[in-house]
Formats: sequence, C-alpha cells, structure tokens
Amino acid sequence: MTRVIETEEHQALRSAVAALGRRYGREYLTRIVADGGYPDELWSETAKLGYLGANLPEAYGGGGGGIAELSIVLEELGAAGCPLLMLVVSPAICGTVIARFGTEAQKQQWLPGFADGSRTMAFGITEPDAGSNSHRITTTARRDGTDWILSGRKVFISGVDIADATLVVGRTEDARTGRLKPCLFIVPRDADGFGRRPIDMELHGAEKQFELTLDDVRLPADALVGDEDAGLLQLFAGLNPERVMTAAFAIGMGRFALSRAVEYARDRSVWKQPIGAHQAIAHPLAQAHIDLELARLMMQKAAYLYDSGDDAAAGEAANMAKYAAGEACVKAVDQAVHTLGGNGLTREFGLASLITASRVARIAPVSREMILNYVSHQTLGLPKSY
Repeated sequence: MTRVIETEEHQALRSAVAALGRRYGREYLTRIVADGGYPDELWSETAKLGYLGANLPEAYGGGGGGIAELSIVLEELGAAGCPLLMLVVSPAICGTVIARFGTEAQKQQWLPGFADGSRTMAFGITEPDAGSNSHRITTTARRDGTDWILSGRKVFISGVDIADATLVVGRTEDARTGRLKPCLFIVPRDADGFGRRPIDMELHGAEKQFELTLDDVRLPADALVGDEDAGLLQLFAGLNPERVMTAAFAIGMGRFALSRAVEYARDRSVWKQPIGAHQAIAHPLAQAHIDLELARLMMQKAAYLYDSGDDAAAGEAANMAKYAAGEACVKAVDQAVHTLGGNGLTREFGLASLITASRVARIAPVSREMILNYVSHQTLGLPKSY
C-alpha cells in the first residue's frame, strides 16, 4: 500500500535540502542566469552532501534510494527558488536507464560521476517533426560492422553544452519484422558529426536549449544502452522518472511563488489590516496551497510505484502527477503575481520570470493534452482519436 505520510528519513531529507536551498536562494540563481553561467557551486554542494545521486545504487557512489528521494531534492531546491533542472535529466533519466539496463562497464563509467557531480549527461528524444509522437522519431541507427551509425536531428535538448555526453533516442530496424524500434545510445559531446546550435529562448535559465544534428555519427558497439530488442521498455524506464521529476520541479516552483505571496499578503496593509485578511486574497492562496499538496500526493504515489518496480501503474500515476503539478504550478504563480499587483512584475520579488517558467510544466516533457489522451483511452477505455 502506498504511504501517504512521509517516513522520518524522507522528512529529514526534505529539511536538510531545504536548508541547503535557503543558503543559495532565488537571488543566487537569478545572478547566475544574468551572468550567463551555471550554478556550479550549488550543483557541487548538492553532490557533496549526497543528494545528487540519491536515486543511484550505493555500489556506484549513490544514495541507494529511488525517484522518491530525488524528487524531494528537486522540490525543496525549487521551493527555495534555486531548482536544478539537470537533476531531471542526468541522474533521473540517464542515471536510471543506465542503472537498470546498462552494462557493468557503462555503470562504472557514468554512475559514480553522476553521483559526485563530476559528470553529466543530456537526454535527446524530441524532434522537429515528431512532437509528442515517439513513433515518428526519424533519427536512425544502422549497423556498420560492429559499429553504429546515427543520423538525425533533435530539438529542445537541455544542457548539451555542459554535458559530457547525450543519451540519444534513435530507431533501428527489427531484423524479424523490419519495423523500426527505439534504441538508446550514448553520444560523447566531441563525437565527429555531432553538432549543436543554441535555440534563442524567451525563457532565460541556467540550462540552455539546443538543436542537435547527427550527421553519420559513428559509435562503437558499447555505445548502445541495454538490449536493442527491448524497445519501449527501456525508453519508458527513463520517461516515467522524467514525469515525476517534472512534477517535483513544478511543485517546488509553485511553493516558492506561494510563499512570496503569503509573506507579502501578511505584511502589506492598504487600509487598516493586512491584505491577507481579505478573503478575496486569502481564499485563492489557500486554494493554490491545496492544489500543490494534492499534486504532491500523486507525485509521491507515482514515485512509490516506480521505485517498487510497478512500471505500468507508475506510468499512469506519473502522467497524472505531471498534469496535476503543472496545473497547480501555473495557478499558484498566477495568483502570487496577482496578489502582489505591480510589485509582482518587478525584479525585486522574483515572480515575473516564473510566469513564463511555470508554463514549462504544462508543455514539457509531454503536453497536458497528450496526458488527457493517455488517461482517456488507457485509464477510462475510451476510443483513440489519433
């Protein structure tokens, strides 16, 4: 049965990470982004304290926990105003896939570095013409002797410039059926034919977005992660944690915005009492808090199911958690800005930039409409429209 009350260990982890986040805070991250840098100090300290690899096996320097623990880390850093987006990508997606399906050599090569912060890996799945349809991925992998040759394009890939390699989703032909099936390949950042171009984003973050080109990139046989016949099983081993971590990212952001609004509503007086005494201010903030708490419960359920090895149930719960958290985050940020009025749009309070950032949880890694499609036909049994 899924726990609805956190263990003492989880509560202790949450408190410890919250304390770390407060030492850095929103102002730290804002300054780093303005300077065009990356929060190396926070990343390194998070690793040093053992939080970065919380989900990775102890045998490879990790904490021996699961996505439940890693989601707490991201949520609490986000609630402090300094989330680390690469937590979603490097230890959660890539670390999980390699830990579950990688060879012993791949585990030794990558997992200790993920845990101590010395190595990072990006994740490349999205393509210009595929969108949310993973069956339309056109990046292909073909054999050439014992090597693999990858060709294709990817877009909106986070952190490629700071990553040592990218875990690329390609498709290779099934020898039995002739159909294309997904496979995962580790592509080093300096591989011949592997190019990247930054995408000019209106949203400013420490982690930049890139378009990738793979022009006949030659990779050795051991670049393949897992069994080439496992297909979607290995892919969703990484995508379900991605959804849980996106929920954590959104909940943390929503909590940060809400805390700023509550503090302001408690102190700001226009007439004879703080504006937070008025129900028109207080009730929407209370609703935002309730929505965030409900989203966290679904996120915890999804993490529990995934860490328990129930991939099918985790898939449903992770999608629901991501949807609920995205909606709760957007509403919390919107209400926070509205509570502060004109001050909500100033740099001083650090909320205006979240208006754009909060939309990420609705859009990525899968749109809310595709989640509604999933729930309508997978959970409710309604016919598909696509």
